[in-house]
Amino acid sequence: MIQKADSNGLTGTTVVSGEQVVSIPPWVHDLETFRRWFVSDEFPKRGHIFYLCGEIWVDLSMEQLWYHNQVKGEFYGVLGGLAKAGKLGRFFPDGLRLINIAADLSCEPDGTFVMTSTLLTGRARAVEDKLGSCLELEGTPDMVLEIISPSSVRKDTQTLHDLYWQAGIPEYWLVDARGETLQFDIFHHGAKGYAATRRQGGWLKSKVFGKSFRLVRQSDALRHPEYTLEVR
Repeated sequence: MIQKADSNGLTGTTVVSGEQVVSIPPWVHDLETFRRWFVSDEFPKRGHIFYLCGEIWVDLSMEQLWYHNQVKGEFYGVLGGLAKAGKLGRFFPDGLRLINIAADLSCEPDGTFVMTSTLLTGRARAVEDKLGSCLELEGTPDMVLEIISPSSVRKDTQTLHDLYWQAGIPEYWLVDARGETLQFDIFHHGAKGYAATRRQGGWLKSKVFGKSFRLVRQSDALRHPEYTLEVR
């Protein structure tokens, strides 16, 4: 669900999905007030609630096991391992709250990578609350990952495709494992928008990681999909 925000607030909008209820306070009308709501006790502990350049996006659906959870886990293991082994920076799984003022954005990517140099220069920085807990990463990371679900098609392929570019993020990785054809793209930041990386024998080159990647799907003994992110 997408709810438009304006200077008049959202008049206490309530979103209901099954037994879950999300009430958006009437005073939330821009990124600043959304961030104030996010760090308050009123902010829901479940569900995905993002501020996307004047829109509040709410998704209370459960995560699908085979074409979302397992895909995400494969990227976590491979990219997290590369970042740590090469001392490249930090790879953050979902749950990281990304803030970018220029793009008017507050969201939680399925995955986020930040190079050590990016943190050192302050291009991206962890934001602490009054108790010293880090709840947000503000600025421009080096790479973000999104895995498409039925409820996130427009958000991932259109809205975030534009907002991540406005935020200056060098690479946007997008995966759609729902259909018979597995789709994996790496978009690199250009002057007028993101451009898809050209495949070379099925491989995609990442300038951020300095390696090429290929996502492969096979079936296990129970005929469930199994994913492998190959690296060279």
